[in-house]
Amino acid sequence: MNNLNALTTRKKNPIVKLTRNSKIFKTIINAILEKKGEKIVSLDLRKIPEAVSDFFIICEASNHNQLRAIADFIEEDVKIKCDEISYKHEGRQGQQWILIDYVNVVVHIMLPEPRKFYQLEEMWSDAQITEHND
Repeated sequence: MNNLNALTTRKKNPIVKLTRNSKIFKTIINAILEKKGEKIVSLDLRKIPEAVSDFFIICEASNHNQLRAIADFIEEDVKIKCDEISYKHEGRQGQQWILIDYVNVVVHIMLPEPRKFYQLEEMWSDAQITEHND
């Protein structure tokens, strides 16, 4: 029964106070920029009680190869520079939208059509949005 309790919820780490100046946040943004990700925004979810993380970082890739390259480089760079591995990642099979979950920050790398369809920025419109393009 104790094992089931561990599976029911995943909580943010309350000790870590993630900000836009945090090393992992900057590393992710720089990795996206280095691989020429486009329309990069971050959503600050810290004041939204039902949010599953502190930040979402969202960007676009122009094709499947770039989508995969951005995701791979983020995971590699964060592991090297921040000594962190993702809690999980999803979407590598479908190659439309790759999600990389670092618990306090979740990265969404999307092709233009899924981004337009799902409108994450609109869904989380209470969040403060910051653009991160060159």
